Amino acid sequence: MLYSKIEGSGTPLLILHGFLGMSDNWKSLAVQYAANGFEVHALDLRNHGRSFHSDEFNYHVMVNDVVDYCQSKNLNHIAVIGHSMGGKIAMLLATSYPSLVDNLIVADIVPKYYAPHHQDILAGLNAVDFTIKPSRQEVENTLMDYIPDFGTRQFLLKSLYWETPGQLAFRFNLAVFNKEIEIIGHSLPDGLVFDKPTLFIRGGNSKYILDSDWDLILKHFPNADLATIPNVGHWLHAENPNEFVTKSLSFLTN
Repeated sequence: MLYSKIEGSGTPLLILHGFLGMSDNWKSLAVQYAANGFEVHALDLRNHGRSFHSDEFNYHVMVNDVVDYCQSKNLNHIAVIGHSMGGKIAMLLATSYPSLVDNLIVADIVPKYYAPHHQDILAGLNAVDFTIKPSRQEVENTLMDYIPDFGTRQFLLKSLYWETPGQLAFRFNLAVFNKEIEIIGHSLPDGLVFDKPTLFIRGGNSKYILDSDWDLILKHFPNADLATIPNVGHWLHAENPNEFVTKSLSFLTN
């Protein structure tokens, strides 16, 4: 069963994080949704955070994980927010189980194929040698050689934890990601449609959602709208959380 953090009461709202993320990334936003009448379930997806590790890693099994979670918690008529990889899961979930999902928010990703583009990040993560029992600072120093962006490094370091006294490790399943990285970019299969209210939110400085993607979005999500948060990139919910919450709550409560 997937690990989750649950806040509040009311309409069930599931939050699905992106690749290499976890529920903790959404902690402050979850509190705000909970204060506005939602029972928020921020999930750790398989091979991420505190959830189980598995050699099987693709969108279909990750959707099944979410469905199993909903059944175990007796959740029906849910709202879903998914960012990046989590957005791909959310899109497949909504189109495969439309009776389960009432409202869908997809953050900075569309149903199209994306070529692999995490090579530098994976190289940095694989360069960390935990056998020498590095300190947190030594892990960051290693990552710095591959990942110059401070924000990205801090995001990755959130998954660093003390596995045993004196022994750090990453919570995510790096070995499986190395083998299965290609699946992250997979497109939503043809013919799948979700005709309930859907909101795509993109970062104004991000290239993940282009104007030219709109026809494809409407092919799968004919009741979709698009909102843009200016002056932010792919991590729009972290760069401008207030605007992200404002736009998402406006959609979810109308």
